[in-house]
Amino acid sequence: MSNPNSLLHDLLQNSTRTDLGTQVYFKSSLTALSHAIEDLVLSRGDQPLVIANFQQERFYRQEIRRYREIAQHSDQVYVLAVPEVESNLSVHSEPYEIIPLERDDELAQEWHLVIVASEYSACLVCREQSQEGDLVDQARRFQGFWTFDTEVSRLAAWWLLEYIVTDSPQLKTKVEQAYEKYQLGSQTSQFVSVRSQQAIDAEIFANRLVTYLQTNQYKLLKAYRAIADKERRERLINVIATAIRSSLNSDEIFSIAVEEIGETFENCRCLLYRLSSRVREAEIEYEFLPEGMESLKGQFWSLIDNPLFVAVQAQDRALAVDDVSKNSYLLENPLLRTKIEQANIRAWLLVPIRYRGTLLGMIELHYGGLQPHHWRVQDIALLEAIATQIGVALTQAIAYSNLISLNEQLEAIERIQNNLIAIVGHELRTPLSTIQVCLESLASEPDMQMEFRQTMLDMALNDSERLRRLIQDILTLSKLESGQTPKRPEPMQLQEAVELALAGLTTIWGRENLPTIQMELSPKLPCVRADGEGLVEVLTKLLDNACKFTGTGGQVTIAAKMVALDVNRSPRRHSMPMLEVVIADTGRGIEPNQLETIFDRFYQEEDSLKRSVGGTGLGLAICRQIVQKMGGQIWAESAGRDRGSEFHFTLPIELSTGERSGWESSRFDLLDQ
Repeated sequence: MSNPNSLLHDLLQNSTRTDLGTQVYFKSSLTALSHAIEDLVLSRGDQPLVIANFQQERFYRQEIRRYREIAQHSDQVYVLAVPEVESNLSVHSEPYEIIPLERDDELAQEWHLVIVASEYSACLVCREQSQEGDLVDQARRFQGFWTFDTEVSRLAAWWLLEYIVTDSPQLKTKVEQAYEKYQLGSQTSQFVSVRSQQAIDAEIFANRLVTYLQTNQYKLLKAYRAIADKERRERLINVIATAIRSSLNSDEIFSIAVEEIGETFENCRCLLYRLSSRVREAEIEYEFLPEGMESLKGQFWSLIDNPLFVAVQAQDRALAVDDVSKNSYLLENPLLRTKIEQANIRAWLLVPIRYRGTLLGMIELHYGGLQPHHWRVQDIALLEAIATQIGVALTQAIAYSNLISLNEQLEAIERIQNNLIAIVGHELRTPLSTIQVCLESLASEPDMQMEFRQTMLDMALNDSERLRRLIQDILTLSKLESGQTPKRPEPMQLQEAVELALAGLTTIWGRENLPTIQMELSPKLPCVRADGEGLVEVLTKLLDNACKFTGTGGQVTIAAKMVALDVNRSPRRHSMPMLEVVIADTGRGIEPNQLETIFDRFYQEEDSLKRSVGGTGLGLAICRQIVQKMGGQIWAESAGRDRGSEFHFTLPIELSTGERSGWESSRFDLLDQ
C-alpha cells in the first residue's frame, strides 16, 4: 500500500470504534503519557511490539537510552524520525530498527507510540498543530487521542508496519514475523473478531503518569525560575547601566545601585562604600535595609581587623560565607564577633569594586535569617558584573570631577594671569613713568634749582622703593607657595613685633598720613612661637591694608586674646592654646561674599584700572601663607560696606612643659576668659 497521508486520519476513519474523539495536548503532557505507557513494557516480562515515531532525530536522541532498555525486553522495536541535516539514521547500530522519514512526509508531523502484546495494548497518536512563530518546546501543541483499546492499537500497528515495509523492504521478513506473532491480519477482516481482555493495572499506570506529569511540571517551574532569574539579572544590570550612562554623579549611581541590588536580593541588607589603599576604616555611605534589620549607615567598618576583608583585598573575586557561626576566623575576633551579632549577620557576601586592579570600594550583602544562606554561583557572578560596572562608573566620575577641577584651576590661573598683567602692568608703569620723567628732567636741566632737584630725586627714590616692594612681594609669595621659605620659629613678644611693624609703617606712610592707631595689648600676654620676620611682615601688611582703606580721619585698633577655637569658631578645641590677634579699622569695610576671596592672589575689590587705592593684591595672600606655616589661621570679618573690617589671625603660644600640663587641665577656663 502507499504511505498513509495521516495515521490519525486513517484510524479515525477506519476503526469500528465510534467513540474515538480527539483533544489537544501540550508536549509536556504527551511526554509524560509516553513514559507511563513505555513503563508497561519495562515492568512486564513479555515481548511486545513497540513502534514509536519521534518526528525529529533530536527528539529521539533525548530518549535513546530509554529505548535501548526497552529493546532488552523485545526484538520487535521500531523507531521512526526525520534525520538531522547530514545525518544518516539508518547507519547507526542500535538493538532496534530505525526508519528515517522524509522531511515532507505527513508522518513527520505526527507523534506515535503503539504497543501490542499478548495481554495488553496501547496506542498514542497525535498530529502537531501548526503554530506561527517560535514557541518554547514544551509549549508545542498536538491534537489526537490515546487508548488501551485492542482494536485501535492493532490497527495502528498494522498501518505502521505496512509503511515500514514499503519504506524499508529489507525489513519485510522481520515485519512478517511480527504479523504472525501478534496476530496482525488484513485491514478488513482482522479487527472485528479479535478483542482480548485488557490487562492494564490502571492504578500503577495512573501513579506513573502523575509522577511524570509532576516531573515535567517541576522542570517547567525550574525553567520559569531560570527565566525569571535571567530577567531579574538583566533588569538589574540594565538599570545600573542606564544610571551610569545618564549620570556622572557617583552619589546618584551608588544610590541607585544599592537600592536595585537590595530589591533584587530579598531579605538581605546591602551596603556599598568607597575604599582606597590608605583607608583603615570605611564609612558605610550607601545602604538598602530590609524589614527587620537595623541600619549601619554612617558607621565605620574596621578593615584591618576583618579577616574577610583582608582576604577580599588580596584577591580579585568575591568572598562568600554561608554561615558566619561556623567561620573560626570571625569567631576568634571578639570585637568582630560582637559586631556581627549586633548587625544580625548570619551569611555574608563581599564583592570588591575594582578598576584595572585598583580597589575602589566594596559591595556587601548580609543575610540575617535564622538558617544559613547559600550564595548561588550565578548571584555572585551577577554582583561581580555589577561591581565591574560600578568600578568603571566611579573611575569615570572621578575623572569627570578631576576634569571640572582642572578646568576651574585653569580658569583661576587665567584670571590670575589677567590680573597679574593688569595690576603689575599698572603698578610698574606708574612708578617707572615717574622715575623716567624725574631722570629726564635732571638730565635735561643741569641748572635746575637745588630744591627742585631734591624733589625730583625724592620722587624717583620713592617710586623705585615701590617697585622694589612689588617685586619682593611676588618673589616672597612664590617662595612661600613652593615651600622654599625656611621656618625659624622662636619665642617672642607680640608687642615687640607690633612696634617693629608700626615703625616700618611710619617710614612708608609718614606719621601725618596715618589714621589713629590704638594698641590694646595686655602686658601679661604670653610669648608666641613664631618666625619673627614673618610675623612682622604679616602685621605690617595688615596694618598697611587697614591704613590704606581707612584714611587719616579713621581709627585702627590692635588687640589680642587667648583662645581655644578654630577659624570657624566651632566647639572643637585646639590641643594647645592660641593667641588671637585682631586688627580692626573703621574704614571702607568688605562685602560679606568677598571675605574669603580677598585672600586670593592678585585679588582686587575694584577693577584694576579704576580702583582708587593702589596695590597688587598679594599682601593678604602672603599673610595667609605665613600664618598657616606658623601653625595658625587667618580670616576676615566685616558688617559690610562702610562699616569697617576686622582681620584675625592666630599663633601658637610658647609654653614650658609644666605650662603645657597646666593648659590641658585649665584650657576650658581660658576659653571663657
